[in-house]
Amino acid sequence: MCGIFAIIGNENSEDYNSKREHYLECSRTLRHRGPDWNGIHIDNENKVVVAHERLSIIDVDNGAQPLISNDGNIVLSVNGEIYNHQGLKDIVLHGGYDFKTKSDCEVIIPLYQKYWTPCVDMLDGVFAFFLYDKRANDFFVARDPIGVNPLYYSENNLGELCFASEMKAIRKWDCKCKINIFPPGHYMAKNREIVPYYQPAWEDKRILELDYQVSEKEVCDNVRNALTRAVEKRLMADVPFGVLLSGGLDSSLTTSITDKILKERGNSGWGNKLHSFSIGLQGAPDLKYAREVADFLGTVHHELHFTIQEGLDALRDLIYKLETYDVTTVRASAPMYLMSRKIKATGIKMVLSGEGADEILGGYLYFHNAPSEEDFHTECVNRVKNLHYFDCLRANKSTMAWGVEVRVPFLDKNFLETSIPIRPDLKIRAREKGEPRVEKYILRKAFDKKMNPENYQYLPDSVLWRQKEQFSDGVGYNWVDSLIKETENTIEDNEMIDLNNKYPVNTPQTKEALYYRKIYEELFPNCENVSKYWVPNTDWEGVKADPSGRAQQVHDEHNETL
Repeated sequence: MCGIFAIIGNENSEDYNSKREHYLECSRTLRHRGPDWNGIHIDNENKVVVAHERLSIIDVDNGAQPLISNDGNIVLSVNGEIYNHQGLKDIVLHGGYDFKTKSDCEVIIPLYQKYWTPCVDMLDGVFAFFLYDKRANDFFVARDPIGVNPLYYSENNLGELCFASEMKAIRKWDCKCKINIFPPGHYMAKNREIVPYYQPAWEDKRILELDYQVSEKEVCDNVRNALTRAVEKRLMADVPFGVLLSGGLDSSLTTSITDKILKERGNSGWGNKLHSFSIGLQGAPDLKYAREVADFLGTVHHELHFTIQEGLDALRDLIYKLETYDVTTVRASAPMYLMSRKIKATGIKMVLSGEGADEILGGYLYFHNAPSEEDFHTECVNRVKNLHYFDCLRANKSTMAWGVEVRVPFLDKNFLETSIPIRPDLKIRAREKGEPRVEKYILRKAFDKKMNPENYQYLPDSVLWRQKEQFSDGVGYNWVDSLIKETENTIEDNEMIDLNNKYPVNTPQTKEALYYRKIYEELFPNCENVSKYWVPNTDWEGVKADPSGRAQQVHDEHNETL
């Protein structure tokens, strides 16, 4: 992953060459995303700036950006990974382009030359890119289908357009302009119309089209094969990599599949073994299960600890890096942010992580309260479509704050298309008759030793069938409790008066929410529209508004039976 910054000007724009230092400063605000190298291309005649801050993962020696086409007419800056780049080179392009690098991103140039904007739908990967076509005086901007990689844009009073991986670069460019989120699965070209290109069948929220005739075994096979392929393609790297292992189901499966693939290849990664990383307060629930998985698989495990004070001390820096005031995101990002800093110190530059499964498969505890299967399915679809506000943002920006790239196999296009349409009665059900229902049942069952054809044990049953713990809880219950206590002590009671007028957009409802919002407004004034609050669906009976999984009754009921 990297940081991109680009400007499209017009006849009203000033001389761009004279502002080179200013544009470099704008790009420099993204250097945490790309500490390995930077580059800038300025076309003063056509008033175009294309800048790039590089984190080198593929073709470390030769993949510097912006990338320039062989004829010099196309300039490209990409924040992303194109997992099917070799297939596109071999099958679609038939060797008809002389590539300058081994970079996976360079394939976008000849695809654009051959197919124009429809080429974006050929890409299998995560990306946000800006392409300038000098010959046509045109540009092409696109973001990946789910919004794994961030992208923002703005237009100033001169009619200039600015695109960047993070808001802070745009604010450096022009602090008065309104900033917008570039929507996932869309592109923009010269006419400045934002056009959708990713419109999968699963976006149809109706339950009626879900196939109730497919057997459980067939669904398990499809899920297992799709997730395995998604992990395998994300092992494309020329640098040391590892896995984030929280001890929950999703990260544990990602770790186990990665470990299995590497062992089958006869190459067990950095230092001849897979390295796994977990973090928590002393005695945190996640640490115990993460250690159990690491011991079971034989990974080189790094168990990292943080203190309440270290987490509190990081909050302001964290909100600056995250560019959000969402309570859930801040709670969960702090340990991930601290862990990423320590991962960077080991020499690891890329990690795999388990984000996305809870949205796809209804894994949050409040899904137990869904009033109907149709409501359950609709909620899954809505959660996936809003991931770019929450889990994608958290995973990307918490890690990229320290120049570590995160890859998320559960958000693979094929896995999404395989798993979102699975009927809800296979997403939450009891493992055995008479037992309580368990969330993400079909994912657990797909990787159960008895179900897979190799009879391979991916995980101990104690982890495979463990109840969901949301990350901010799993790192230690005292973390969330301390955040609530600290913010209640900091925010005065009179500050909670008349909040609807002070913050008419996404009004804070608690002292904790107001604490984060005040920091955010200092750092990013007039940008309240680019953030949202993650809240469980309180329209469902019995669902509480607090985002902590512990707030839901099913959590207490489960623990009472243990």
